[in-house]
Amino acid sequence: MDIDTSHTELGDKKSYAGIPEAEFVEDVDSYMKRTENNGNVDDVLKKLDSQHAKYKFMEYNLLSKKKRLQTQVPELKRSLTMIEKLEEEKEEFETQFLLSEQVFAKAKVPPTDNVYLWLGANVMLEYTLEDAKKLLSQNISAATRNLGYVEHDLDFLRDQFTTTEVNMARVFNWDVKRRQALKAAAK
Repeated sequence: MDIDTSHTELGDKKSYAGIPEAEFVEDVDSYMKRTENNGNVDDVLKKLDSQHAKYKFMEYNLLSKKKRLQTQVPELKRSLTMIEKLEEEKEEFETQFLLSEQVFAKAKVPPTDNVYLWLGANVMLEYTLEDAKKLLSQNISAATRNLGYVEHDLDFLRDQFTTTEVNMARVFNWDVKRRQALKAAAK
């Protein structure tokens, strides 16, 4: 799913979740001379490794959110389908409903104008069919939009992994070359 970020609330940001962008180290010599780095390779590599670990943690959270949204959208759509079925039926009908995993029960459903919806946190409210349909449609729209945001952020995060890993390799290789040059100069 492609998301056009040119007209969103992001502005100059590249992530919906506020994920910080990894700086690409173009010139390792000048990067290592910065006051926060002070030429200390071990500290720089620890800092980059810590940044990489933070990105991994963010990825874990985003993947959990993605999984939750991917199950939520079909559940909402099934509920909406049921509301539409209840709107169509003007006489009592027989159906099966899920009691628990792999356990179904038969029920006779009389015509109705109201339904009860689970809202989460052990809260259930009564709605008219029209209000329930509107609420479920809004929730489907919001969940689908949020799923797109999460997928966008996961793509952005993958780029940050790559940039951080490349930076680590560049700093490490810079240190190897520097040590080789010092060793050659000492001969």
